[in-house]
Amino acid sequence: MSHKIVFLPGDGAGPEVAEAALNVLNATGAKFDIALSVESFPFGGAGIDATGAPLPEETKAACLASDAVFLGAVGGPKWDGAAVRPEQGLLALRQELGVFANLRPIKVLPGMERQSPLREEIARGIDILIIRELTGGVYFGEREEGDERASDVCTYTKGEVERVARVAFEAAKGRGGRVTSVDKANVMATSRLWRKATTALRDAEYSEINLDHGLIDAMAMKLITSPGAFDVMLTENMFGDILSDEASVIGGSIGLAPSASLGVGTRGLYEPIHGSAPDIAGQDKANPVGAILSAAMMLRHSLGNEHAARAIENAIDEAVASGRGTGDIGGDDGTQQFADHICDLVAKG
Repeated sequence: MSHKIVFLPGDGAGPEVAEAALNVLNATGAKFDIALSVESFPFGGAGIDATGAPLPEETKAACLASDAVFLGAVGGPKWDGAAVRPEQGLLALRQELGVFANLRPIKVLPGMERQSPLREEIARGIDILIIRELTGGVYFGEREEGDERASDVCTYTKGEVERVARVAFEAAKGRGGRVTSVDKANVMATSRLWRKATTALRDAEYSEINLDHGLIDAMAMKLITSPGAFDVMLTENMFGDILSDEASVIGGSIGLAPSASLGVGTRGLYEPIHGSAPDIAGQDKANPVGAILSAAMMLRHSLGNEHAARAIENAIDEAVASGRGTGDIGGDDGTQQFADHICDLVAKG
């Protein structure tokens, strides 16, 4: 039986990195005898242009009927200031899919220490998993627009905190056994609820996990000064958005960072964490590593094939360590040339 994959190429450089990831995914499927059925749909700005909506009804129906959804990127100056924006489609899709836990691995790949803005001895060996709550908080709260007064309301329930905290604790069991929960409990009521709920869940069900709490401002600083101190980092929606983008540059380029958004069951939404990079769209310059590694996460979490996921990750490690890559990480490859190289390495592996 084929796995049904919905591809949403999106906007800007999104279609380029999505195509690169699809090429690698198809090569990996051939290598490991994984049957894939892939269909593309308009989404984001492309959805607005095609139908007037960032999440067209046909696209939504296909996503809800899929085994996994892959997204290139959305947004761009073309839609800035418009009444309907591409990002609205992304928020809506997350809600429709029920993906409440966003997993963002931050690693310094072998040979990339020299590209990190941190000193090589600090950057070497960094391996952090940031788990961001994805469907609650200020991004989904009540909103009041206005020229004189505006508001964005941040709301969390105990249940929303517990379900994403459980994902973090389960992940930590397969890693270093440490979770750092990030909040602003000295100021915000939602953060005090967050801290109480995570502590109670750890005490009741995960006593083997070492849980620490940290304030967002202090953790933002420590993420740069002592990133090796972190194993799994758990936080709410807006804090996670900011921290994971901060952490992404530790590896040398935001183009290297993948993500997986998961809910109940195996269906997930997979995307590189970078934006649509409209300034380099169509130039074959965009770094496809984040997109390719997102495809590896798809194989692991939604398609249940750890060996295939590892094959892609090992190929990325080998290629980058040998000096291959796009210009943002010091290489000479174009987007598709690098993807072709990864396909060759997977096929030979």
